[in-house]
Amino acid sequence: MDCAMAFGIKRQELEQWKERAASGELAFLTHFWHDGRFPEYQTVTKVACSDVEKLVRWGRKHGLKREWIHHRSDFPHFDLLGEKQQVILAAENKSDQLARLVKRIKRKDE
Repeated sequence: MDCAMAFGIKRQELEQWKERAASGELAFLTHFWHDGRFPEYQTVTKVACSDVEKLVRWGRKHGLKREWIHHRSDFPHFDLLGEKQQVILAAENKSDQLARLVKRIKRKDE
C-alpha cells in the first residue's frame, strides 16, 4: 500500500492554514508531496475551508466537483495537482506558493 507523504512546509505555515480554514476562509497550502499513486506530481495544493458550501461554490468556479472534497478531520479540502494546480493558483493570485517550491527543485537539481 502506497502512502502519501507531505514535506517542505513549516509548522507555522501549517498552523496558519488551519486557522484560516477553521475561521471560514479559503486557505491555500502548497507543499512537496509524494504519493505512489501519482508519481508524476511533486507538489500538491490543499484548499480548505470549514464552510463546506463556500468551498463547493469556490470549487465549482474552477471546475471542481463537490464529490472531490476530502472530508478529513476539521479541514474539508480539495487537492490540486499538476496543470489544474498551476491554473487555479494563477487565477487566485497564489502563484508564489508554487513558485517557491519550483525554485527549491531547481536549486536541488543544479
